[in-house]
Amino acid sequence: SYSVTGVQTCALPILAELEDIYLPYRPKRRTRAGIAREKGLEPLAELILSQRFDDIESRAAAFLDEEKGVSTVAEAIAGACDIIAEKVNEDGMARKKIRTLFQRKAQVNARVVKGKEGEGINFDMYFDYREPLYKAPSHRLLAMFRGENEGFLRLSFEVDESEAHEILHRQFIRGNNASSLLVRDAITDGCKRLLFPSMETEMRQWAKENADREAIRVFAENVRQLLLAPPLGQKIVLAIDPGFRTGCKVVCLDRQGKLLHNETIYPHPPQNEVREAIHKIKSLVNAYKIEAIAIGNGTAGRETERLIRSIPFERDIVALVVNESGASVYSASAVARKEFPDYDVTVRGSVSIGRRLMDPLAELVKIDPKSIGVGQYQHDVDQNALMSSLQDTVSSCVNMVGVEVNTASEELLTYVSGLGPSLAKNIMEYRNQHGPFSSRKELMKVPRFGEKSFEQSAGFLRIRDAKRSEERRVGKECRSRW
Repeated sequence: SYSVTGVQTCALPILAELEDIYLPYRPKRRTRAGIAREKGLEPLAELILSQRFDDIESRAAAFLDEEKGVSTVAEAIAGACDIIAEKVNEDGMARKKIRTLFQRKAQVNARVVKGKEGEGINFDMYFDYREPLYKAPSHRLLAMFRGENEGFLRLSFEVDESEAHEILHRQFIRGNNASSLLVRDAITDGCKRLLFPSMETEMRQWAKENADREAIRVFAENVRQLLLAPPLGQKIVLAIDPGFRTGCKVVCLDRQGKLLHNETIYPHPPQNEVREAIHKIKSLVNAYKIEAIAIGNGTAGRETERLIRSIPFERDIVALVVNESGASVYSASAVARKEFPDYDVTVRGSVSIGRRLMDPLAELVKIDPKSIGVGQYQHDVDQNALMSSLQDTVSSCVNMVGVEVNTASEELLTYVSGLGPSLAKNIMEYRNQHGPFSSRKELMKVPRFGEKSFEQSAGFLRIRDAKRSEERRVGKECRSRW
C-alpha cells in the first residue's frame, strides 16, 4: 500500500498495468473506431491529434470516399474523433493517471432500484447512500454488493469528471486551435463511453477483492481465537443443550469425552417442570461425580444458566456458557453419525457442547470452519479464498498446540503437518489394533508412515504416559483434599 496526499490507498495489481500495455493489441469486437479505420480515417485522426493545423475541414475533405461510406466532412471528422477517443482510452499513461484518481477520490454510490423499496427494506440505509471508496469498510461494501446481487440496489463508482478531464487535457492538448477543440471533445466522449466504464469495472473488482480479503482476515482471526480458547481439561462434564418447547438435552461425559448418560429435562415453558429438572440435575451430578457443567448459548441459554446457578450443589461445580455455533452442523455430519450411530442429533449436539468446554480445538476441527459462525457475509466473499484461509488457520492452530497421539481424533490428526486424511486413518486403525503408542518411534510401524512423514510431523505429536499422568492427577487431588 502507499499514501498519496495523506490518503492511505491500496495499489491495484501490477497485472492491471500489463493489461494496459496489451489493450491496444487485444482482439475486440467491432467498434466505432474500428469502423472508422476501415474507412481509412486513421491518418486524419493523426492530423487532428498533432494539433498543428487549424483548417481541419479542408484537410478532412481529402478523405471523402463514397464507396467507403464517407460522404461528408462531418462524417470524416466524427470518425477521426472516434479513433482519437479510443487512443485516449488505450493510452497506458492516461489509464494509470485516471486509475490513481479513482483510487484516491472515487465515491461509491448506492441507490434503490425503482419499485423495490418495500422488498429491499433490509437495505434501507443504502437507498440513497454515498461514501468515499477508500473510507468504506469491508462490511458496508459487502452489504451493498449483496443488495445489488439481490436486485434491490444499484451501485456506481464515480469521480469528479472535470478533474479527470483536466488530467487528460494536460496530457493530450498541445495547442489552442480547431484541432485542439476536436481533441478536447474526443477526450470527453472517450471518457464517457470507454475510459470511465472501464475504470468503474476495475474499481468494482478491486473494492470487492479488498472487502473479501478483509472479511476473510477477520473471519480467520475469530476462528483462531475460538480454536485457541483455553481448554478446561480432562474433567467429568455435564453438558446441556437448552431449549423451551423441546426441553433441555442433558448428557454426561467422562474425562475422555465418552458419553455416559443422556436424557431430557423440561424446566422452561410450556412444561415448567422446574422442581423435577433441579432434582434430576442434582442426582446426575452426584451419581457421575460431575466436575463442570457446560451450557449452550442458544435458545433458552440464559434461562438455563440462571437455573443451574440457583441449584445448591453439595460441592463447588464450575458452570460455564459455551458457544454452540456449528453444533447442529456437527450433529448431522458423517463424523457424528460414525461416533454415535445409535443416538439422534440432539444428543450429538449436547456432546459437542460438552467436549468444546473440555478441549475446544479437538472438537471444533470436526466442523467445517465456515459453520462456526464467527464472521460476517461469509457467503458473499470468494469461497475458495475463504476455505483456503480457514483451513490454513485451523492447521496453524493444531500445529501450534500440538496433538496427543493416543487420544486425538482422526479429524484432529488430519491437520497435523505431514499427515493428512490417509495417514490419520492409518494411525487410528493401528492404535485400535495395538493399543496406545509408547513412543514416537513406534509411529514408524504405521502403514505408509515413512521417514519423511515422521520428519514433518514428529515435532507436533505428543505421547503422554497415561499411567504416570493418572498418578499425578490422583496425587494432586489428594494434596488438595489434605
